[in-house]
Amino acid sequence: MLQLGTGIGWRPEIADAVERMPGIDWVEAVAENVCPGHLPESLLRLRERGVTVVPHGVSLGLGGADRPDGARLTALAERAGALGSPLVTEHIAFVRAGGPLTASAQLEAGHLLPAPRTRDALDVLCENIRIAQAALPVPLAVENIAALISWPGEEMTEGQFLYDLADRTGVRLLIDVANLHTNHVNRGEDPAKALDELPVEAIAYVHVAGGFERDGVWHDSHAHPVPRPVLDILADLAARVTPPGVLLERDENFPDPAELENELTAIRDTVKIATTARKAAAEAGSGGEAAREAPGAAAERPATDATRQRLGLAQTALLSALVAGTPVPEGFDRARLGVQARALAAKRADVVAKVAPELPEILEGAYRTAFLGYAQRHPMTDGYRRDALDFAEHLLLAGRPEDAETRRRLRDWWLDRSGPAPRSQHPAARLARATRRVLLRG
Repeated sequence: MLQLGTGIGWRPEIADAVERMPGIDWVEAVAENVCPGHLPESLLRLRERGVTVVPHGVSLGLGGADRPDGARLTALAERAGALGSPLVTEHIAFVRAGGPLTASAQLEAGHLLPAPRTRDALDVLCENIRIAQAALPVPLAVENIAALISWPGEEMTEGQFLYDLADRTGVRLLIDVANLHTNHVNRGEDPAKALDELPVEAIAYVHVAGGFERDGVWHDSHAHPVPRPVLDILADLAARVTPPGVLLERDENFPDPAELENELTAIRDTVKIATTARKAAAEAGSGGEAAREAPGAAAERPATDATRQRLGLAQTALLSALVAGTPVPEGFDRARLGVQARALAAKRADVVAKVAPELPEILEGAYRTAFLGYAQRHPMTDGYRRDALDFAEHLLLAGRPEDAETRRRLRDWWLDRSGPAPRSQHPAARLARATRRVLLRG
């Protein structure tokens, strides 16, 4: 197993600070935010110093009903090659649903959503991971995710699901102890039981992150300090096996570098203390630690088209309820789905503001309210950049904003970025051309 050491999530906002931090053995970069032909100078300098860089994907949707998209796999492989990475990582989640498999419109979640822990979902996930493994030039590790909601009728615990996944595919695991804490608060799951059941010997590395609790719901924000319960779960894990790597995640609301360094110190100390105690206990009891055999590569059971369709229909119904206001599927907690829907809309507003920062500048204080109102009736179907354009077009067609100068600035922004009129004869494309002509006259 590759020994990574202690690392931190590399983000452009803290790139300079990361380069100056002592004791950083490796970093993790969001794969979709890195262009292989134009790597950030900071990452290049870190690589020259011998710091390992791992691309961390967020858009494959390996837990979804469809087979992994070939273009996304190629892009992830290119990033691994450009960064000289020893492995790549992704999530056990679905991020989109619908499309040809279910004869419905494809919807994008804009976030990681949990796959049901059922035999059907496991069959599909295992096959999707095997497809990804065959397409990638380096080993793949997959991460357990945080969830606000639970699927009805689940057949396995998280630990059992992860054990079978690793056993059937040989995939490595990226265990996020903050996500175990999130699922403890939100879904009543015992982190210790999960650690008892999952194959700790298959761990590639560990994520540690912060969050916050509101009205009894834990939000895995990656924007707050790491709380003591998360460090306690990390200690429990390290008391069972020494993790090959541990990484601090922080995505926004970045504190002073000294605070991040203090969190890294707390993480190192937690692992060191638990590991030392475990080794001392093993030596006192039996003269050494007994190694457990890691799972790997059991006989595979392919997912049938019918299995994929059943999973696809279930995921489409759930995602449609979350982003399009359709009825809540039977068995789900209606109140908790409302929390998840609001969280998805809020994240969507935040990401669109980052992708198109001119929108909150133009609309000023009205941006967020306007976008959240738009999101209630307009699901995202083609990524955040398209979402920003569609939102602006929606406002303009409604004669908004009311202020003429603000509306002119928004129109100019939309026209500048919407590109040439499409030539498709699809009704939606013809409407877009007509809309463009109207706006140009306005």
